[in-house]
Amino acid sequence: MNADVVIIGAGPAGIFTALEMLRRGSKKKIVLVEKGQPIERRVCPKSKTKQCVNCRPYCHITTGFSGAGAFSDGKLSLSCDVGGDLPTLIGEQLAQETIDYTDKIYLEFGADERIEGISNTAEIKEIRKRAIQAGLKLVDCPIRHLGTEKAQEIYRAIQDHLLANGVEILFGCQCENIIMEGDACKGVSISDGKTEREIFAAHTVIAAGRRGADWLERICAEHQIAHQPGTVDIGVRVEVRNEVMEHVNNVLYESKLIGYPKPFKNKVRTFCQNPGGFVSQENYDNDLAVVNGHSYKDLKSSNTNLAILCSHNFAEPFHQPIEYARKVGELTNMLGAGHILVQRYGDILDGKRTWEKELSRSNLRPTLPDAVAGDITSAMPYRTMMNILSFMQAVDHVVPGFASVETLLYSPELKFYSNCVKMDTDFNTNVKGLHCLGDSSGWTRGLMMASCMGVLMGRRLV
Repeated sequence: MNADVVIIGAGPAGIFTALEMLRRGSKKKIVLVEKGQPIERRVCPKSKTKQCVNCRPYCHITTGFSGAGAFSDGKLSLSCDVGGDLPTLIGEQLAQETIDYTDKIYLEFGADERIEGISNTAEIKEIRKRAIQAGLKLVDCPIRHLGTEKAQEIYRAIQDHLLANGVEILFGCQCENIIMEGDACKGVSISDGKTEREIFAAHTVIAAGRRGADWLERICAEHQIAHQPGTVDIGVRVEVRNEVMEHVNNVLYESKLIGYPKPFKNKVRTFCQNPGGFVSQENYDNDLAVVNGHSYKDLKSSNTNLAILCSHNFAEPFHQPIEYARKVGELTNMLGAGHILVQRYGDILDGKRTWEKELSRSNLRPTLPDAVAGDITSAMPYRTMMNILSFMQAVDHVVPGFASVETLLYSPELKFYSNCVKMDTDFNTNVKGLHCLGDSSGWTRGLMMASCMGVLMGRRLV
């Protein structure tokens, strides 16, 4: 098969590359290769079974059209201060202009016009003051909340638009490798599990998402694509009662706090806050179960959940940060017999595991019903665990009650985007005809910034 552009991965970066090319009037042949299924066929059976059944050959929550974005909480961060390192590559002004442009596209496809966290200036100042007193930095980023169920509707509309305008989407196909000819990329080899075939194209765009970061790292090593180990985030998903977070939820919706707690001073941050949300499980390759969080527009719980992530940057001679994080996850899964582990904050301080009976008589009930009560400290690296505990104590000064005895910590929460591909401002790698986008490239973290990278790639390809 021949094409002008072949895109690997139908997450936000890949989708918006094709979408922007169409919006610019391109007549080039675009082929989009996606390992998973169309969005209407992405169904997680857990809503009926009440526990993860380890779907094969992939998890429908992380794989399929729109990537993990379709089943996430669907929050668009509208500031270039949030979402990764793309502004350092292209400049803050262009990054912000592209966010504003991309946001309008989401609105065209049905996103909610309401923006969270842009009012109540006096209250924001008071929260910031408490954060400063606790040694933390507050990033008050405007948020457009799509909602998990609404995000699926929006991406379904985008999917239908791409198909109606001639974009060929190959579902159920996995990219095996890129096709090299000398120092240039000429396309990709793909497989549907039964047969392999090749797609030749002038431009190959890899936008494999967070799930594909490990695969892309291997491709970079095999073909001498310039890259370097980046940051890997290891942490927990914290869950508290809505009453604890009520003020911050009302004022900011999502409070992004950053700290560098003693004694190690690693960067620790909050991420993906879900008021009235639900803790969820995602499954990666080799049955690795990781924790995440969802927030629906209409369906609400009595709890708020958010991630606390500790950033790790490794020096020579270590070059396998993704594998390091994976091992932490595997060890945690081993302790939980393949399930997510949950432990009360107070039990961690007491040096004991949490028992199911203790959860059942708490004010705070887990929203992940099949999480296993246990001891996450038996698997979490000491440095990471100490950073998280110190950070939680600091957050407690900003949000009283956050670090209470009953606060729940779920593990593992892992973010696989540590492989950073070296590129110029036009997203060209050192391999001619090859471009890398989104979270798998190491330059973005989240829906909006990945979408923006796709928009800019689409313009350059036109």
